[in-house]
Amino acid sequence: MIMKNPLYLALLAFVLAACSEAPPPPAPLKVVRTLIVGAGNTENARTYPGEVRARHETTLGFRIPGKVVARLVDAGNVVKAGQPLARLDAADAGLQAAQAGAQAALARAEAKRYRELRAKNFVSQAALDVRETALTAAEAQAGLARNQAAYATLVADRTGVIVAVLAEPGQVVAAGQPVVRLAPDGEREVAINLPETEVARFAVGMPAAVSLWAQGKAAPALAGKIREITPLADPLTRTYAVRVALPGADPRLPLGLTASVRFPEVKPADGAALRLPLTAVFQQGAQMAVWIVGADNTLSLRPVTVAGLSDDGARITAGLTAGERIVAIGVHKLSVGEKVRLAEPAKAGVK
Repeated sequence: MIMKNPLYLALLAFVLAACSEAPPPPAPLKVVRTLIVGAGNTENARTYPGEVRARHETTLGFRIPGKVVARLVDAGNVVKAGQPLARLDAADAGLQAAQAGAQAALARAEAKRYRELRAKNFVSQAALDVRETALTAAEAQAGLARNQAAYATLVADRTGVIVAVLAEPGQVVAAGQPVVRLAPDGEREVAINLPETEVARFAVGMPAAVSLWAQGKAAPALAGKIREITPLADPLTRTYAVRVALPGADPRLPLGLTASVRFPEVKPADGAALRLPLTAVFQQGAQMAVWIVGADNTLSLRPVTVAGLSDDGARITAGLTAGERIVAIGVHKLSVGEKVRLAEPAKAGVK
């Protein structure tokens, strides 16, 4: 009778169904990015983006005014010394050269006739001197006019790369007005900008390692050093322009390449304070704290003393020691005793 009880049968079916279900799989471990607190020059490094520039750049323009009738090069073209770059309308310059040449020919004939007359004592030496002086002036004027006509063609003064075009055909330019900017072959360097909070840590001659993004991560870094730090901040960005020389770089290294400049010997700005990313520190009640990753990847909470916060990180003066691993990102989604899986570790150090 018991086996025929509907309630008993339903309960038995529920128990059998529960026993047949497999246990749920364990929840996957959270993946966290960590960093190792350390000390030494490697951890003191700073990296800044930059751009490859020429050591010298020359702005070229016509030596006479006129209308541009032809531009023979474009930005990025490689040019040789003496190669034509642009031309002006040379009609007026040609007329002036013809006029000056005619006047010089007339003065030359006058001087010749007066020499013959002087030889026969028909004119005074003073009269001959006047004609000789007029001849000298006329020939000089003719030479100047010929030069002016030649200046109607702008030529490269050295071999290099055109980095900018500043005038177009049809434009009327003044004498000396920039037409093209030429970067000669030779020394290459990287231009970077330092924020005003960082510039005091750097000095001329400081070594740097320059990596070119176009060459990939596997390419060896180029050795460089700071050649110049401008003493005046940019009025808009409030940054200081810095030039990093590349003594051993190829003199034909393409201009404009994006570079990453790493300085391994930046002077600490705040004593022995540890500098951590802002994403690694969070507020726990009335105390700032970080997550410590144990040997078995188990998390524990560690209160720390923060001396100050800035755009480049938090300065920690107590609570951490070199060699400890902490969570760098995602600190608000973790709990004490939780096990995690580590992503690629990075290093942070004493600043």
